[in-house]
Amino acid sequence: MKVFFTFFLVSNFFCCFSQQITCSQEDKQAFEDKTIAIDGLLENDFGKTMVAIGKTFMGTPYVAKTLEVGEIETLVINLHGLDCTTFVENVLAFSILLKKGQSDFGNFTQALETIRYKDGKLDGYASRLHYFSEWIANNEKKGLLKDVTSEIGGMEITKDINFMSTHRDLYPFLKDDENFKKIQASENYLNDQSICVLPQDKIESNEHLIQSGDIIALATSINGLDVTHTGIATRENDGRIHLLHASTGSMEVEVTKLPLSDYLKKIKKNTGIMVARPNP
Repeated sequence: MKVFFTFFLVSNFFCCFSQQITCSQEDKQAFEDKTIAIDGLLENDFGKTMVAIGKTFMGTPYVAKTLEVGEIETLVINLHGLDCTTFVENVLAFSILLKKGQSDFGNFTQALETIRYKDGKLDGYASRLHYFSEWIANNEKKGLLKDVTSEIGGMEITKDINFMSTHRDLYPFLKDDENFKKIQASENYLNDQSICVLPQDKIESNEHLIQSGDIIALATSINGLDVTHTGIATRENDGRIHLLHASTGSMEVEVTKLPLSDYLKKIKKNTGIMVARPNP
């Protein structure tokens, strides 16, 4: 069993700040090992860098709810078990570090905090970007990526987003009334926004517009929910776009055997995808 410890870190990645971090000794060592493993993987094409780094995680176990640790929200570093979102977040963070020529743990934790939280600042449970459509929009606002769904044939949709507040019992942190009210406020904000989705039946014909390294979010018809899964696009040897992701099927990080459009046809309630392109 891994023993986690929580500590405060001061860094000057963008400015001086204080972080409360939860990380095991094994994951601290895994960070050091990963910086060695990705050395030399930088490509001129940032998307190819994303894929190359993402593939170094292949075989890493899928583990749900890796961020639900302790009684208060901390920046959780877990490189031994990944869910679909933490896989994408860690790949993006390591890609940013490699692009910047950085390998310090403080730089990594600041990059991860910037990606994971609203406006880049950890300020309690509700500051985490829980809904992936908001994750995309907020990281676009930070300049880390661009939502390109509309450019590749996507259509604007509106949908009531309220899954967390209507399934309060599934989220231990929502036992706290303040957290619950803040999540409701986030949902109300999302319900005033439209999101763009490339419909399921349009994916194959627009596949040529998707690039390796694009972040793919799977839209759903499930009531109250925007996205059920995410991963990274990779154009494989067959010339088709596949999904590099932390899979709930194989329970590990893998590349789908089927091209993305065929893989999605097997997912019940999937309605299409959102596509976000990381900025170099």
